[in-house]
Amino acid sequence: MKLNYDSVKNDNSWKEKGFFIPSFDRDKMVKETVENPEWVHFGAGNIFRAFQANLSQRMLEEGYATKGLTVVEGYDYEIIEKMYRPHDNLSILVTLKADGNVEKTIVESIAESCILDSNNDKEFSRLKEIFSADSLKLATFTITEKGYSLVNAVGETIPAVAADFANGPEKPQSYIGKVAALLYARYVAGEKKIAMVSTDNCSHNGDKLYAAMHAFATEWTKAGKAEAGFLAYIEDENKVSFPWSMIDKITPRPDDSVNEILKNDGVEELDPVVTTMKTWVAPFVNAEESEYLVIEDKFPNGRPALEKVGVIFTEKETVDKVERMKVCTCLNPLHTALAVYGCILGYQKISDEMKDESLVKLVKEIGYTEGLPVVTDPGVIKPQEFIDTVVNVRIPNVFMPDTPQRIACDTSQKLPIRFGETIKAYAASDKLDVQNLKFIPMVHAGWLRYLMGVDDKGETFEPSPDPLLTKAQSFVQDIKLGETDRDMVKEAVLPLLKDDAIFGVDLEKVGLSDRVIDYYMELLAGPGAIRKTLDKYCA
Repeated sequence: MKLNYDSVKNDNSWKEKGFFIPSFDRDKMVKETVENPEWVHFGAGNIFRAFQANLSQRMLEEGYATKGLTVVEGYDYEIIEKMYRPHDNLSILVTLKADGNVEKTIVESIAESCILDSNNDKEFSRLKEIFSADSLKLATFTITEKGYSLVNAVGETIPAVAADFANGPEKPQSYIGKVAALLYARYVAGEKKIAMVSTDNCSHNGDKLYAAMHAFATEWTKAGKAEAGFLAYIEDENKVSFPWSMIDKITPRPDDSVNEILKNDGVEELDPVVTTMKTWVAPFVNAEESEYLVIEDKFPNGRPALEKVGVIFTEKETVDKVERMKVCTCLNPLHTALAVYGCILGYQKISDEMKDESLVKLVKEIGYTEGLPVVTDPGVIKPQEFIDTVVNVRIPNVFMPDTPQRIACDTSQKLPIRFGETIKAYAASDKLDVQNLKFIPMVHAGWLRYLMGVDDKGETFEPSPDPLLTKAQSFVQDIKLGETDRDMVKEAVLPLLKDDAIFGVDLEKVGLSDRVIDYYMELLAGPGAIRKTLDKYCA
């Protein structure tokens, strides 16, 4: 059993082993999609394979579409060269359900895989051809929030972006520059309509994509590298729209236990590929069952019938409310709390943390007690039901191999949204008192303890990657386990706690810095102090 179209089509072993094999005519789908593409997606990673590609397949399978989609990879070309094309663009989706059942699905909805390489005339010409097609309705993105940035950490324009601004749309080298060049090709072909839909997990994602496209259109038209009308084209939402969206689905790195399941079924060539850019990619993707995708319904050239397969289309304001519900209260803050404490307590799986009574109490207090009072019900998803599913089904799922170390990545970038917005809401309320926040400050104190790179046993560990890790660690570098001098500790960490870019607010100004420092002093007392402190406040 090798993952390719011939094997899946002709070898009954796949069905005998319990794999779902789609019944639509794939040859016809590929032909129609290549000739008249409707949906192109940028970002060939696991979330796309588990979510967007499967949505497309469900539309095909249920008769709501006759065309699949085109996937484009612009960061790591080897994902296409070494994983997609050798497997005829097929993928295995393994859904790990909380009740222990495992669903195995062959995903066949990808008609074509492309490489976003302006130096490869064949690849880039094909993409320009796709973007010039009357039939193209939408381009979706999962390229991470960093993918839309045109500046580095200190606010300087990235050299490749600066060069692309100067050189125009012929052979741009930056990711967003190449996308802008494709959009320019669509403009030149007749100002054809399209929706550019970021489905990345970040706030107001459509605005981030618009800002990046607008910057290129501005610079190119100003320098005479693009026709003057290109800027107006980008600015006209009746021609090019940039809808907001909220996406939610957990897709950890391919896990060895899932590999073993497939291997026992007889699937061959399962070894993951680690590319030269250190991307870890396997023929399968493992994911949780729960998934949410809410999109602002703004599609000037029409759209696929994604509402038939669970996507919620609504207005921008509702998308914003759903996103804030998830990111600020009902999921992401709970994840970050578990990530920080999971790392310093030595946990390797998020699901194992949900067997720890004190950690369960911590996340419930953050979500239900401190968070829900400031959540606005978006109407399309009930906050109480959402958080109930998160706490009772999603994070305790023992079959999901997600780790606190993965979620702890980029924590400094997450704190202002995941906790700062709740603090701001309390501070602005005439009914809620910011001094009633007891558990969010405990996460901030836990992060200070995490920055020390010493776990509860007193052993060193490597904190997860974070662009501000070195800066943040500098505030705790002179603090040792067992430190009792509170004044010294306060003097060291208060400048960090006052940084509203990291915490979303000045914690001293809102009256929470002393509480954070008091918790931190308890967490610092020595080996075992983290467990003792958690149990004291979260018993």
